[in-house]
Amino acid sequence: MSPFVLSVLKYSLLALLYFFIYRAVKSVAVEVSTGRRASKPREPKRAAAKRKPSRAAKPPTSVIVHAPDGGKAGTFRLSGSIEIGRGEDCRIRLDDTYASQMHARLYGKDGTWFVEDLGSTNGTYLNDRRLSNPAEVHAGDIVRIGKTLLELRR
Repeated sequence: MSPFVLSVLKYSLLALLYFFIYRAVKSVAVEVSTGRRASKPREPKRAAAKRKPSRAAKPPTSVIVHAPDGGKAGTFRLSGSIEIGRGEDCRIRLDDTYASQMHARLYGKDGTWFVEDLGSTNGTYLNDRRLSNPAEVHAGDIVRIGKTLLELRR
């Protein structure tokens, strides 16, 4: 083969390689920026019925943790500040690879409870809405951290 044909083939292959990398990076960037998920974790049946509490809803007194496999991982009483994540210092420790070491925090203020994302990679969701600031929580709300669901109860 002539050197000209080899050069054309070489540069064509190089252009295709760069195009492939460009498309892969663009696809990841779009997926990260829109927060799309491939699959939605299962919700507890009772929690789905209580999804949208009224504004006059009562403050929660406990948190029920539902593991990614659908089982109940534990119940915790709300008192003081509660850190949630995979870390050793967290009061609610999650066995979820999508959760950060210090993922979120539940805290009380003036008789009202709030949930706050602590700069996690995958975000914290309150009733399927991603948190950007601390948000007030009520009994019946669902907090999603990774694939784990936390149901707030009275």
